[in-house]
Amino acid sequence: MNLSYYRWQRLFLFGFGLFVGTAFCMKWMEDDLMVNNEKFTILGLELFYTKAKVGAILSALDNGVQTILRYHLYFDFAFMAGVYPGIISLCMMAREKVASARLKRMLYILAAFQLLAWAADIIENYFLLLWINEPVIGKEFDLYHGIVALKWFTALAGALLAIPMVLRKKR
Repeated sequence: MNLSYYRWQRLFLFGFGLFVGTAFCMKWMEDDLMVNNEKFTILGLELFYTKAKVGAILSALDNGVQTILRYHLYFDFAFMAGVYPGIISLCMMAREKVASARLKRMLYILAAFQLLAWAADIIENYFLLLWINEPVIGKEFDLYHGIVALKWFTALAGALLAIPMVLRKKR
């Protein structure tokens, strides 16, 4: 392996540590995400709940749950600083292990697209923080869902392609 691989590996390990630490904190907070004696999830807010349900949840939050949800979203910003550079590192480490120029190019593009996914995640959190303060959700909900889908697709594509390649021996 070359020096570049080891540098990407160190960035990956830093990102992984930040990812694990912040994921633990966010998971710990999830039990307190309740409205009207029912749990709600961040994934639900991101992907699965309708516009009406997101609006109903956010408008019914008491001050304590609002604070916890805000903390969760603030921890998510730190989580992003671990996960996206981590996926970039995985893609770049995988590039060192493949011989195909086409695959190297694809991994490079997926690594670069993680910056787009990171920006999409920031925008997603911005929408949620805005809606916590003022739970009136307008036409921007479709844009929000598109941004969330872009984030998930890009991040998962990068990670799922790179991980098997990083784990295999160099050819």
